[in-house]
Amino acid sequence: MSDEQRNTVWRFAIIFIVIFIGFAAVIGKIIYIQAVERDEWLKVAEKQVPTIKPIPATRGNILDCNGRLLASSMPQYYIYMDTRVPALHDKNGELFNLYIDTLAYDLASIVGGYSQADYKSRITRAYNRGEKRLRVCESRINYLQRQALEQNVLIKKGKYKSGIFFEDQHRRIKPYGVLASRTIGSIYGEGGSGNSGLEKGFDKELKGVDGISSIQKIGGRYESVTVEEAKDGIDVVTTIDANLQDIVENALRDRLELVRGDWGCCVLMETKSGHVKAIANLDRSTDGTYSEAMNHAVTRVEPGSTFKTIALMAALDNGNVSIDDSVRVYRDGWLYLGKSKHTDSHPKDTIYTVRSALAVSSNIALAKIITQAFDGNAEKFVQKLERMNLRDSFYSEIQGADAPRIQVPNDNVTISKMAYGYSVELSPMQILSFYNGIANNGKMIRPMLVSALQKDGEIVKEFRTETIKSSMCKRSTLNDIKLCLHDVVWDNNLGTASVRKWQGHIAAYKAQSELVHIAGKTGTAQLLIPHRGYSPRNHRMTFVGYFPEENPQYTCICMIENPKNYPAYDAGYDCGGTVRVIAEKTMAYTGCYVYQDGERYLVKR
Repeated sequence: MSDEQRNTVWRFAIIFIVIFIGFAAVIGKIIYIQAVERDEWLKVAEKQVPTIKPIPATRGNILDCNGRLLASSMPQYYIYMDTRVPALHDKNGELFNLYIDTLAYDLASIVGGYSQADYKSRITRAYNRGEKRLRVCESRINYLQRQALEQNVLIKKGKYKSGIFFEDQHRRIKPYGVLASRTIGSIYGEGGSGNSGLEKGFDKELKGVDGISSIQKIGGRYESVTVEEAKDGIDVVTTIDANLQDIVENALRDRLELVRGDWGCCVLMETKSGHVKAIANLDRSTDGTYSEAMNHAVTRVEPGSTFKTIALMAALDNGNVSIDDSVRVYRDGWLYLGKSKHTDSHPKDTIYTVRSALAVSSNIALAKIITQAFDGNAEKFVQKLERMNLRDSFYSEIQGADAPRIQVPNDNVTISKMAYGYSVELSPMQILSFYNGIANNGKMIRPMLVSALQKDGEIVKEFRTETIKSSMCKRSTLNDIKLCLHDVVWDNNLGTASVRKWQGHIAAYKAQSELVHIAGKTGTAQLLIPHRGYSPRNHRMTFVGYFPEENPQYTCICMIENPKNYPAYDAGYDCGGTVRVIAEKTMAYTGCYVYQDGERYLVKR
């Protein structure tokens, strides 16, 4: 081998060795990284991955039937400052020193919370420390305050020069305050899911769909880049009328403050459509004031004497009794039917007709009527109620609404108690639905709280009136029941919601009104006290009726729990009187009827 060939071989050998050593070093480094530095580099890699953050969707509004806001998510903002931005530090902080006074002045005058000197001190201290995310003020500001601040000379230069930026925070507000607050409901926190009421019932529609943003490093700075836009929630249009809600709530509050009841609820519904125009629930606080705490309108209770109308309709429709039949209440004022004892607060040793028995609301008379009409068989009675759809639980937009409890008792004696509203449970809304069926010529419809869903003012989904029972009973039965309910209010000798007399003279009117004719039924039920039984001193009062009686437009129920004005409490006076006030103001508001004071009669428009 020549010297030239030998040199060539050595050159290739050296090159090969160098390449081999380099290759071995790379393999060794890979093995070292995998075995020793793996976790450390994984952490570094995680930091380089763009951070995904949700873009919260704006929650939809809840509106009344006239488009007024009942609940809305209003934008509010936190003010932050990145004091490290280079522009603020250029030329020994010339920009910062030039505008810090005007910035502090505008913050103090527009936002408040601190004085101008305090704002200047806070911001300067953060500037000297190089704080990345200074919350300039603790409280949030509204949109108008933000607009005013954006006119500040420094802030107008943009966040890359001023360091000032705003972060959105949507807050759920109720422009009408506590009005229908429990029905509207609430949400968890500032941007959480619905917790109660319509907020919970329509949470999916209201909430919308969150968008997606990615925090990425762009041009040496981290920026939020929108990957997918948020889809804002849909608006819920309720049947509630804010003006009628105000009428109903004030009337209920005034009565509760007078009788000092534990709680009260009142619901006003359009007869033909089933639209609930107002729903008030007020609970007594420890300081004696009233506020919305629980939705009593959909919570079942023993209905008391308002159930007598239901029981009597079942008996009349069964064909075994007529409203002209006679029934006697004996002198001693109590009655045993099997093991069941019944008492009455009405005149003793009296013979009533079935019609007058309902007007005077005699427990003994109704117990006898229903027991005889169904041969003492509770199962037959309950089956009749079931055919009237009274045992069915109908859908309610309010989450947690109770289903009715009308069960066949273990003994047939209990039928006599059921006849006047014990051993059964209905919610005020279910009682209202039944009486509305009477006003609606036998057609029972479901109470509605929501009429439509809309997006940007356009209807997305419309809810129509739902019929529960097209015909509750025979036409003759319905006519008889209407006569009975008329007498409750307008028979001044027997009607429990007619007038209050003193020494033979009319001392006060209950549900009677010269402005609008009302028909309905009172109910007074003793409260069941745990471990003590039914208390003769603690009661639940109710009046439910419809108006104007000639052509019903509205049905209304008022229920008050445990009034403290014993023994002067009176369902006809307290609850009937409340419904009368509501009826008169409702007619005036809607313009259905005009009262001409000089002539004192009703003129239909």
